[in-house]
Amino acid sequence: MDPRLETYAVKDAGRIVTPALLIYPKIVDQNIRITLGMVGNDPQRWRPHIKTAKVGAVIRQMIGRDIRNFKCSTTLELLTACQAGAADVLVAFAMTGANARRVLEVAGQFPKTRVSVLVEASEQLAAWHDTGIGIFVDVNPGMNRTGVCNERADEIVKLAREAGPAFRGLHWYDGHISSGEPAERKATAYQGYDRLMEIVNAVEAAVGEVGEVITSGTPVAPYGYLYAGFTNASFVHRISPGTLVYNDTTSLKQLAGFGYQPAAIVLTTVISHPLPERITCDAGHKSVSADAGVPTCAVIAHPELTPLKPSEEHLPIEAPAGSALPRIGENLYLIPRHVCPSVNNFDEALMIVDGRVTGVERVSARGHESPLLGGGAVQFWETEVQYKTARPGAGR
Repeated sequence: MDPRLETYAVKDAGRIVTPALLIYPKIVDQNIRITLGMVGNDPQRWRPHIKTAKVGAVIRQMIGRDIRNFKCSTTLELLTACQAGAADVLVAFAMTGANARRVLEVAGQFPKTRVSVLVEASEQLAAWHDTGIGIFVDVNPGMNRTGVCNERADEIVKLAREAGPAFRGLHWYDGHISSGEPAERKATAYQGYDRLMEIVNAVEAAVGEVGEVITSGTPVAPYGYLYAGFTNASFVHRISPGTLVYNDTTSLKQLAGFGYQPAAIVLTTVISHPLPERITCDAGHKSVSADAGVPTCAVIAHPELTPLKPSEEHLPIEAPAGSALPRIGENLYLIPRHVCPSVNNFDEALMIVDGRVTGVERVSARGHESPLLGGGAVQFWETEVQYKTARPGAGR
């Protein structure tokens, strides 16, 4: 991975307040086309997770390439996908209570979008009964985050039966298969898919057709598509990587050789030379996420620079002894180590085409919706909030 600075350099970058999120639509489109090539140029085999994209314009770029099926994790992401014109959205997150009611509200606002949810327990099904919401059973592939244990095929069958006509299929997110060489990741993924096919067979025998099976985050995306059991199957199979629209240092390493390029960059400014071999930039963990560890990013055109542990606004970067340091006031271009939460840190993204800012797009799916939305309670709560605002001591 050695992106060229001329690909990313922005004319008049000194006029941009930093840190700033830069998105390159031409590279986004190239990444989309590479992923479509990975799935045999069949847009129906890809259900991207929009937790990465988060920008309506980028979701519309995917739709422009005939991608119609998406995944999301929050009600705000669902709303953004529906507003962008998605035909089919799976909320790949366990929704209960007010969260479930908000999903129903959004689905009601966009009747042309088919909305589905995940369930892993019978008590979750009640919220969706006779609502028109589709049901996918969430199967735990060994990540141990959510889902029915993959050894409990009987429980999975029970949920599929209880879902009735709303049952749409199975969800298998194997995001924990993220390290090791490609051959090792492939072998581990295929062991899981062998087990998944046993579950599919059990559900088909007891309930009937399994409409769709969703697998494969970014680290194993190529292997999910090529697995023999998913080819010419009785169900629709879709992989679900989302990171690939932008990429980061992690995905570029995992899928080296496919031709992916980073399409979301953080522009930062050198603000200090605190030591002879150190600079500091204005790109702390409130702009470039630190959740994946240190270094949080790589500096384009400066492989000799090593980002260190950031604080909220400061990113110290170490340079080899005797090397020429970027000057104070100089702009640097950072590739995040984990792009999804890094995009989430920004309210707006600058769209960059041929070195120029061509537009400003709101990162409309960042964060979460107001907690007062959902379930018909908003009117009551708005009244309470207004009352307490008008009388600061009220309610104490």
